[in-house]
Amino acid sequence: MVEKKILLGWSGGLRLRPAGAICEKAMEYRCRSELLIGDECYNLRSVLSVLRAQANSRKDALLRCDGTDESDAVFALQELLEKV
Repeated sequence: MVEKKILLGWSGGLRLRPAGAICEKAMEYRCRSELLIGDECYNLRSVLSVLRAQANSRKDALLRCDGTDESDAVFALQELLEKV
């Protein structure tokens, strides 16, 4: 399991198209990908789960990936989550 603290770059909240891009990127990897914000955990492989996060920009989060390609997934998802 790999965990990385990140600062979300979502300006004005998260909309459907960026949420879809995040989900598509997570689906490129075989590992389990989650975003933890406060006490809540969101599955990055599900658009509805990502939208449910309702996080605004400049919010701290924890990106967690667990599986065979977890290191690659954390790197790619971090880059996307911090700039969306």
